[in-house]
Amino acid sequence: MTATLTPATLAFREDGTPFSPTYGDVYHSTAGAFAQAHAVFLHGNALPQRWQGRRIFTVVETGFGMGVNFLATWSAWRDDPARCERLHFVSVEKHPFARNDLRTALDALVAHAREAPLARELIDAWPMLVPGTHRLEFEGGRVTLTLLFGDALEVFPKMWMRADAIYLDGFAPAKNPELWSPAIFKALARIAGEGATFATWSSSGEVKRELLQNGFEYRKVEGFGGKRAMLVGRFAPRWRVRRYEPPLPLALRERHAIVVGAGLAGCALVERLAARGWRVTLIERNAAPALEASGNPAGVFHPLISRDDSSASRITRAGFLYALRRWAALEAAGHAPRRTRAGLLHLATDDESRAVAAALDSFGYPDEFASAVTREQAGMLAGVALNQGGWFYPHGGAIDPASLCRAQCAFASALPGAQVDLRFGVRMGHIARASGPASDEWQVFDDAGKLVAQAGAVIFANAQDASRAAALAHAPTRIVRGQLTLVDPSPLANLRVPVIGEGYAVPLDGGVTLAGATYEVDDADDALRPTGHAENLSRVAHMLPELAAAQGDFAGRVAFRCVTSDRMPMLGPLADEEAARRDAQRLAGAWPLDLPRAAGLYGAYAFGSRGLVWAGLGAELIASQMEGEPWPLERDLADQLDPARFLQRALRQRGL
Repeated sequence: MTATLTPATLAFREDGTPFSPTYGDVYHSTAGAFAQAHAVFLHGNALPQRWQGRRIFTVVETGFGMGVNFLATWSAWRDDPARCERLHFVSVEKHPFARNDLRTALDALVAHAREAPLARELIDAWPMLVPGTHRLEFEGGRVTLTLLFGDALEVFPKMWMRADAIYLDGFAPAKNPELWSPAIFKALARIAGEGATFATWSSSGEVKRELLQNGFEYRKVEGFGGKRAMLVGRFAPRWRVRRYEPPLPLALRERHAIVVGAGLAGCALVERLAARGWRVTLIERNAAPALEASGNPAGVFHPLISRDDSSASRITRAGFLYALRRWAALEAAGHAPRRTRAGLLHLATDDESRAVAAALDSFGYPDEFASAVTREQAGMLAGVALNQGGWFYPHGGAIDPASLCRAQCAFASALPGAQVDLRFGVRMGHIARASGPASDEWQVFDDAGKLVAQAGAVIFANAQDASRAAALAHAPTRIVRGQLTLVDPSPLANLRVPVIGEGYAVPLDGGVTLAGATYEVDDADDALRPTGHAENLSRVAHMLPELAAAQGDFAGRVAFRCVTSDRMPMLGPLADEEAARRDAQRLAGAWPLDLPRAAGLYGAYAFGSRGLVWAGLGAELIASQMEGEPWPLERDLADQLDPARFLQRALRQRGL
C-alpha cells in the first residue's frame, strides 16, 4: 500500500541553517553546504577522478534533502573536461520539499555561488509531489536525476541499478535511525557495482557494523566542519552477499539496434536510443509512421487513480509524468506534437467517484495532479452541460499520436551525430542469428526472405505481430477492435477539454467532436459500422447530454489495439523459450531474473489503450536495460511488465 507523501517543512535556525522540525536536525553543516558536499561526498568517493573516461557513472544517495550533493556533483561533472559521457544520480526522499520551499531554501544557499544556474534548472524541473519514481534530465540527457519519493525502507529494495559511488547522507542515525537500518545497507549491497565506493560524514559504531556485515570495508579519515572523523571505503565482500548481480550493459561490438514498428512504441524507442548515441534502424511495413492504431486523430492521456494505488496506477502515474517531461523536451527543441493544454475531465459513476475521492483524500495528491470536481465545477471547466461530476487532471488532455511519432523521429534525426535510418514499406518476416564473426548479431528478413538489416539488438514494437515475429509461444496477445466516431457539425462545438468516462469526447479543430471508442475483442473487421457509431454516441451522451442531438451520417475510423490477458504491456528483454524448456524442472519456481533471455531481443508492445502514457516510459526502461543504467521504474513494477512473465507462469504450472 502506497503511503501518503508528506512534504518537508522548511525552517531555519537562528544562524540561517536549514533545519528539519520533523527530525530535529540540520540539512547541512554550519561550515557550508557545498563545502561539505565536496569534502565528504565527492572527495570521499575520489570524484571526479573515478568517473573520468567512463561511458556511464552512477551515484546513489540515501537522502536528497535540498539537492546540494546533486548540484555539487553536477557542477563538478560540468567542470571536468575528462568527465564520463553520462552521469546518473539516484536519490531517495521521504519528505521532499514543495517547489516554492525548495526555491526559498536554495536561493539562500546559492545566491552568489557558481551552482546558482544549476539550482534554477533543478527548481524548474522539480516534479509534482506524488509517490514513485521521477526521472529528470539535464544537459541534453547527459545528466539524469532519478528521484524516488517515498520511504527508503520501502523503495530502496525495489531499486535496480549498478552503483559506482554511494553517498550515505541523511539526518543523524540517532535522529533518523530508519535511514541507517540494516535493510538500507542490505539494499545498497545488492546494487553496489564492482569497485563501488562510499563516503559518509557519520562514523558511528552502528554504521561501521552494518557496513562490514554487508560486504563493505571502511577506513576513518579526517572529518569536516569540526567533526573528528568520517568514513570512506568500498564494496569488497569476502563472501557472496547477493543472489543476483546488478545489471550490466548489453555486450555488443556496436551499439546498433533495429526497431520493428513505427507507432507510439517504436518511435519513442528511436528517440530514446538515439539520444544515447545508438545507431538505430527503424523498420515499418506502412509508408509512414503511425498509420495503424497510432494514427487515430487524437488520443487522451491521463494518470489512473485507484483506492489501493494498484500497480497499474503506479505504472501509469510514472508513465504520465515521464511523458509530459519528454513532450516538453520535444517542444523546446522545436518538434512540438499537437496536443491540448487545458486539462482533462474524468466523469464516473457514483461508486467510482466515491472510490477516487477516497483515494485523493487518502494519498493527499496535490491539485496540480488531480482534484475532485462537482457537476457544476466540471461544467464550467468543460464549457458544456454535464450529467455528473468527477475529477480533473490539469495536465491531462488529448494529443495527435501521429504528430508525436513524427516529432520523436525528427528529434532523433536532428541530434548531433545522429545515425537514424527510417525504412518504410518493409514487411518483416522473421529473424535469425547471424553466422561467422557476427554470430552475436541478429538478422531481420522481410516477408520475401530478403535480408533487411543486421544488428546486435532487435526490439519488437509491432503490436499484435510482435509475438509471432519474435517466435514466442508464451507471449499471448489479442486484438481489440476500436471504432471512433467524428461528429461534424457537433452539438458539442463549445467543448473546451476532453471528457472521459463510459466513453470519451475530444474537441477537434473546426468544432468537430471525436467520440469513442468501441471495445470488441478478437474482432478483425475493419469496416465502419452504424451500430458502432450509435454505441459511441449513446455512451458519451450519458455524460454530455447535448450530444444526444447529433444526427447524420458520421465519419470515423477503425483501429486495432493489442492487449495481453492481464492488460499490462510487454516491456523488456524477451525470454529464451528453448533454453527454458530444456531446464524446465529447475526453473519451475523461477523469478524473472532467473529466466534465460534471448540476448539482444526486446519487446515493447501490447499497450492497449494506454500507449500515450506507457510508450515513453517503456522506451526509457528498455534503453536503460540495454545500457546498464538505473531503471526509471521500481523493479517490482518492471517485473509486472516483463514479456517473460507468461513463460514464468507456465513454468510454475508445469505447462511447458
